[in-house]
Amino acid sequence: LGNTGQANYAAANTFLDALATHRHTHHQPATSLAWGLWHTTSGMIDSLAAEDVERWARHGLPAMTPEQGLALFDAAIAGDAPVVLAARIDKAALSERAASGLLPPMFSSLVRTKVRRTVTGTSSSPSDLSWAELTAQLLPAQRREAVEKTVRSAVATVLGHAKTTVVPIDRSFKEQGFSSLNGVELRNHLSRVTGLRLPTTLVFDHPTPAALVAYVLDQVSPDEDAATSQQLDTAVRRPHGAEPDDPIVIVGMSCHLPGGVSSPQELWQLLSEERDAISEFPTNRDWDIANLYDPDPEVPGRSYTNKGGFLHDADLFDPQFFGISPREALATEPQQRVLLETAWTALENAHIAPDTLKGTDTGVFIGAIAQEYGPSAVNTPAETEGYRITGTTMSVASGRLAYTLGLEGPAMTVDTACSSSLVALHLAAQALRNGECGIAITGGATVMASPGHFIDFSRQRGLAVDGRVKAFADGADGTVWGEGAGVLILERLSDARRNGHEVLAVVRGTAVNQDGASNGLTAPNGPSQERMIRQALTSAGLTTADVDAVEAHGTGTKLGDPIEAQALLATYGQGRGENAEPLWLGSIKSNIGHAQAAAGVAGVIKMVLAMRHGMLPRTLHVDEPTPHVDWESGQVRLLDEARQWPQAGRPRRAGVSSFGISGTNAHVILEQAPAEEPRETVREVPEGPVVWPLSAKTPAALREQAARLAAHARQAGDGLDIHAVAHTLAHGRTAFEERAAVTADTPDQFLAALDAL
Repeated sequence: LGNTGQANYAAANTFLDALATHRHTHHQPATSLAWGLWHTTSGMIDSLAAEDVERWARHGLPAMTPEQGLALFDAAIAGDAPVVLAARIDKAALSERAASGLLPPMFSSLVRTKVRRTVTGTSSSPSDLSWAELTAQLLPAQRREAVEKTVRSAVATVLGHAKTTVVPIDRSFKEQGFSSLNGVELRNHLSRVTGLRLPTTLVFDHPTPAALVAYVLDQVSPDEDAATSQQLDTAVRRPHGAEPDDPIVIVGMSCHLPGGVSSPQELWQLLSEERDAISEFPTNRDWDIANLYDPDPEVPGRSYTNKGGFLHDADLFDPQFFGISPREALATEPQQRVLLETAWTALENAHIAPDTLKGTDTGVFIGAIAQEYGPSAVNTPAETEGYRITGTTMSVASGRLAYTLGLEGPAMTVDTACSSSLVALHLAAQALRNGECGIAITGGATVMASPGHFIDFSRQRGLAVDGRVKAFADGADGTVWGEGAGVLILERLSDARRNGHEVLAVVRGTAVNQDGASNGLTAPNGPSQERMIRQALTSAGLTTADVDAVEAHGTGTKLGDPIEAQALLATYGQGRGENAEPLWLGSIKSNIGHAQAAAGVAGVIKMVLAMRHGMLPRTLHVDEPTPHVDWESGQVRLLDEARQWPQAGRPRRAGVSSFGISGTNAHVILEQAPAEEPRETVREVPEGPVVWPLSAKTPAALREQAARLAAHARQAGDGLDIHAVAHTLAHGRTAFEERAAVTADTPDQFLAALDAL
């Protein structure tokens, strides 16, 4: 009794009990006291968590005060029994546990309470039918209600809740405070109540009450529920392979980039205003900035530039929102954290409430590069022990996304260095075409946990002294390291239209290859890049003349840029027609630096925005085109100024390239979104007041959401569609615990109400 989680201690005590009894039978002195829990500031209780002490009390064994314990000691040694139980016993709690079937049979004599099992709130039939048999006879809706009530009641009992209504049906048992011991207790309780044989791994195999309800239903009526599950798999979870002519499309985008950019709209503002986001080293990281920068490139262990494209707010994170403890958040490197935030936003931008994807075959394909975050494994601080492996292993970058959102499709992290996010996009598109997933979350992230890249590239003389990327320019003197995150939501076009999702662009074709034995491990290879471009064009079913622009890798290095430009001239620069427009060439790295694993996806987002706005942004810091390229050998020109992007009788198209230091190259061809198919019905605008529902996980977050919504409404001005906002808030966002509703007739009334929250 009360020895849950203390098996070794219980075994030792049993021996002492037997020894005292043995001595007593031989008329030798011995008394063994089986102590209950002492409520003291030292001793064994110090090693127990609050939830353990609470569990003892729920079992009917609350802690005793030292005065009570000493009094029981005096009483025990005054008697002649060899073994004495000295503990506080709460008979009411024991009665409740016995009534719930949570006490072992050996205590039935201690608490004489008849256990009555119920189905849908009424006493069970006096017949010999079991709970499972009675439940199986109910109609499907009643059966589900009965099973859900039984499961929630069991969870509430195990956790000590007075009401079953406080048990969220879709929140994991771990989030609700379950330990492995609670899991076994829940399994034992449900086994007694239902009469079903349940595995001890119950809460791990079925990690939410909703999943457990589905499992119990399947045990009660396997044939009927298996048929229902099969229908669900066919209709939702396991889509058939896509048709060959069903394009892959982008339906959602989100980004977190230097310059305070936290959305595609803010990125477009930065591009259209021709700003760069380069800044000095961040001061909120564990970098020895005073001893890191030295303008002399000969000094070892130093960087001769002190500038880059940084996420200065990369240390900010709300772990509670994602169900992560502060300790685990501290041990989790920032790339995983920023990916969680960016992916969530991308889904909501696609008008997909993230919680609706739980249990679906949605895939996750993420590009990320390992960083030197935190101490080494042998020097891990005690407060983060146990979290380091999952916090710093790059495979978990995709796995944590899938786990947090409850996704069951393919999930993988790709590290091919700077081409990682485009390679991830290539794999995501393939998975969608093969029917391996119905939705794909793809992208990449880089946050530099240490300044090691700056030091290493300083030794190679590969950095621009002024921290500016001068892609394909005569003044190019090296790259500049940057950071960022970008996430895309992909679907097949037919699915996007059926689901009512806006199509932002089409992923017309993709290709990936490797330099092979090039002129040095990290040296780019022109012929490999040419082959890759032709493979992408073949994949897209296009010719070189069908593509208008290329967002290049364009790092601003004296070697890499000329090789890339010559490959573009040899491919896209040929066969365009004598009077045709040249291929326009640019690089977002001139604005934000080289975002490494996020560079490719940042280029994709840039070109999707450019197609939608009909404008090709200027590439910054170009004095003259580099003389190391024969620009007359093909029709390719630099975007040294912004240009209008006409459609020319066909959809706008652009290529995006990324090359990794690993030698892995990737190229993606994007196409302007197709025109929306005419719809049979037009949405009717209802008369009367409109409701904007708001929700968040905390009251403070609810007020923040109201403030952001008010800012959006003010920015939209006269173009604000209050009905569209209401629809998105109701159907495109997850509903959380803290809620509010704003009802009004006009934008001004909504603003006044939001400001008052």
